Amino acid sequence: MTYLENENILLRALEPEDLDDLYRWENDSKLWKYGSTLAPYSKFALRDYLVCSQNDLVQSKQLRLVAVGKKNNKSMGTIDLYDYDPINLRAGIGILLDAAYRHKGYGKEILGLIKEYAFRVLHLNQLFAYIPESNVSSFQLFSACGYVQCGVLKSWLKSAETFENVYVMQLIS
Repeated sequence: MTYLENENILLRALEPEDLDDLYRWENDSKLWKYGSTLAPYSKFALRDYLVCSQNDLVQSKQLRLVAVGKKNNKSMGTIDLYDYDPINLRAGIGILLDAAYRHKGYGKEILGLIKEYAFRVLHLNQLFAYIPESNVSSFQLFSACGYVQCGVLKSWLKSAETFENVYVMQLIS
């Protein structure tokens, strides 16, 4: 079986040619509320990240892959494993899809590919995701992929006027 790709999508390591896409995605202020970013990244900082990133899950506890459409060879978004815990065999998961590829089934395919990799190659027991209550599309995507809500972090994220709850979702191997 081939991991990290299917007939439509290839998940691959970051490359220098991903700089412009990363710059656009990381600096989309509409997405900042779903992560922990409050300021834009410079191309210099992102270039340095690309050069220095070892993409070594064991050492950095994080793995970021780019999803590429096999028909057009265009970057569709990123998928991250983070907070990798080799003792308890779990990792957090986050996905970012370019607006042009949302609501077309690609998110499910990408989550399916990383699930197979996480469970069959990395031998993880579980994946977990933190999803802001306002991110209904992400909640629906993870639910459709078998993730189950196992908790709510009350008033977890600060927005301009208030605090927002965050759903904790898990997928057990």
